[in-house]
Amino acid sequence: MDINIQERQIGLVFKTGHAEIRVWAPYALQVSVILPDSEIAMRKEDMGYWFVRTTRISVGDDYRFRIEADPQQKDTALLERPDPASLFQPDGVSAASRAVDLQYPWSDHHWRCPALDHFIIYELHTGTFTNLGNFEGMADKLDHLISLGITAIELMPVGQFSGNRNWGYDGVHPFAVQHSYGGPKALQKLVDLCHSKGIAVILDVVYNHFGPEGNHFDDFGPYFTDKYQTPWGKAINFDDADSDAVRAFFIENCLMWFRDFHIDALRLDAVHAIKDFGAVHLLSELRHYTDQLSNSLNKPFFLIAELDLNDPRYISDAGSFGYGMHAQWIDEFHHALRVSAGGEKEGYYSDFNGVEHLAKSFRDAYVYDGQYSPHRQKTFGRPAYGHAGSQFTVFSQNHDQVGNRMLGERSSQLFSFEMIKLMAGAVFCSPFIPLIFMGEEWAESNPFQFFTSHSDPDLIEAVRKGRKAEFASFHAEGEAPDPQDLNTFNSSKPDWRKVGEGHHQIMLGFYKALISIRKNNAVLANLDRRHVSAEAFPEQNCVLLSRWNYAERVVCLLNFSNLTQELQVPDWAVNWYTLLDSAMDKWGGPNTAVRTISANHTIQISAESIIILTSSDV
Repeated sequence: MDINIQERQIGLVFKTGHAEIRVWAPYALQVSVILPDSEIAMRKEDMGYWFVRTTRISVGDDYRFRIEADPQQKDTALLERPDPASLFQPDGVSAASRAVDLQYPWSDHHWRCPALDHFIIYELHTGTFTNLGNFEGMADKLDHLISLGITAIELMPVGQFSGNRNWGYDGVHPFAVQHSYGGPKALQKLVDLCHSKGIAVILDVVYNHFGPEGNHFDDFGPYFTDKYQTPWGKAINFDDADSDAVRAFFIENCLMWFRDFHIDALRLDAVHAIKDFGAVHLLSELRHYTDQLSNSLNKPFFLIAELDLNDPRYISDAGSFGYGMHAQWIDEFHHALRVSAGGEKEGYYSDFNGVEHLAKSFRDAYVYDGQYSPHRQKTFGRPAYGHAGSQFTVFSQNHDQVGNRMLGERSSQLFSFEMIKLMAGAVFCSPFIPLIFMGEEWAESNPFQFFTSHSDPDLIEAVRKGRKAEFASFHAEGEAPDPQDLNTFNSSKPDWRKVGEGHHQIMLGFYKALISIRKNNAVLANLDRRHVSAEAFPEQNCVLLSRWNYAERVVCLLNFSNLTQELQVPDWAVNWYTLLDSAMDKWGGPNTAVRTISANHTIQISAESIIILTSSDV
C-alpha cells in the first residue's frame, strides 16, 4: 500500500456519501465488518489488505472485524476483534470500535509552531494534571502555563489503554484517543485552544511496543517478530518478513497526529528499543513522510526521540547517514545534575561523579561519548559534534525520573528548597531545550507514582512483582505502592491549592523569573553550543558556566555545596549586572543584599544557590 500523506488509508475513513474501511490481515481466509445488526464482507487487496466501501455505517456506529483464520495459522477459526486502527474505544480495549469522522472546525489557520529553540516544555499527564483528569480540565489550566512562560505542552501518551488509569505506555490502540480523557474530539478541541493561546502541543507516542491487555495484533497478522526482544516483550516487526504493512501502520499513525489533530511535535518513546536493521530505518521513513506533509501544508512538524544510546546518528540528517530526528532527550544531564545536588549514586547514577560530569554535559550534551562506562561495563557513546543545543532536551525531573522511583518522590521531597531552585537554574541556563514536569514550578510535594487499572488478575500480579524487582538496585527497604490501588493514582495528582501558598508561591515566582530571563536574554535564548564553556571545581562542588554572543556575556555560578564559596569571575568584562541570585530573600533565601564582585574579580556565592551575571563590554 502506497502511503498518501493527505489522508489516512487504514481503519475507517468517512468520505462524501460513504465510508471506506481497510485492515491488514494477510493470512486470513475472509474478513468481514460486523455491525450491531448486519455483516459486510470485505474483499482482499494486494499485500494482505482487506477493503470495503459502504453506506451502511455512520458516525457513532460500533463495529468489529470478524476474521476467518487459516486453521494452519490459528487454533480458533473465527475471531471478532476491534479495529487495530480504531479511533475510539469508548467501552474499553477489547470492545467494539466506534466510528469517528476526524473532520473538525479548526480555528488555528494562522498558527505556526515556533522553532525548537523557542520551546519551553511543560510535561504533563492528562489523568492526574487536574481533578477532572481529562482534556477539558486541562484547558482550564492553560492560562497558568501562559503566565509561567510555557511555549509547549507535552502530553504523556493518550493512545487507548486498559481501564481508566495508566501512564499511557501500555496502550494497545495507537490511533484511538483514551476514552477517559474525552476521546478524539476533545483532544482536537484542546489542541485548537492551545494554538489560540500561543502554546504548541507535543504528543508522546509509543512505537517500540504494545501493552499487554487488549493486544490483539497477532490475530490480524505478523505485527511481531521473534528475532528480537524488548524490555516489554516481543519486538514489533519492522524488518522481518511482512514488515512493510507494519511500518506503514506506524507511519500512518505519525501522519494522523500531525494532519488530523494538528499536533506540532511527537516525542517518540525509547527509540533505542525499535529493532530495525533494514537498509532504511523506520525513523528515517517517519522523517521522510513528516517532511513531505510539512512541505505540503507549509507547517513545521518535529520528531523528538527519547534515546539511551548517546548516538548522534539518530539526530543527524539523511545527508550524514542519520535517521533525522529533530531532537532528543538526554537523561545524562539529569543524572549528572542530581548527583551534583547530592542525590544517590545507585543504579545508573553510579556512572556519574557530579559537577565534573555536569560541566561536561553543559559543554558536550553527552557525558559518555566514547569513555568506559562502569555501570554498563563497556565503552559507550560517540561525540555530538556539530549538533545545535536545540537538538537536546534537558530537565531536573520528568515522569520517568519521578515515577520510576519506588515511592515516586519529586525533587521537592528529596532536596532542600534552595537546591531545587539551583537545579532549575541549571536547566534554564543550559544551552538546551528546557523541560519541566507538572507541579515542579510550585515545588509540588505530592508524589507521582506508577499506576494501572488492568482487569486481568494475572497481569495485575505480574506488574506488582515487576515493580518490586525493578527497585532491587535502588532501595534496600520498603514496599512499592500497589499500581492497581486507586489511592496510588489519586495521590499522584498535583495539589493546585498550594500554588498561592507560602514557599509554593515563592517557588512559582522564581520559576516565572527564571523562564523570563531565559526567554528575554539574548545569550541564554541562543542555543549555539559553540558559544559555551563550563568549568567544574570539584573541591568546592561548584560549576562556572559561561555563555556569550558577539556583544554580551552571561556567567552562571552554581554552588552545589552546603557552604558559601568564593569563585573567580572572568575578568574580560567592564561591567557586571546580576540577573538573578536564587539566595536572595525575595526567593526565600538567606541573602538581603546583592552579591558584589571584588576588585580581584571574585564573588561569594551562597550554599546551594545560583547567581546569573551578565556583562557589557561597552
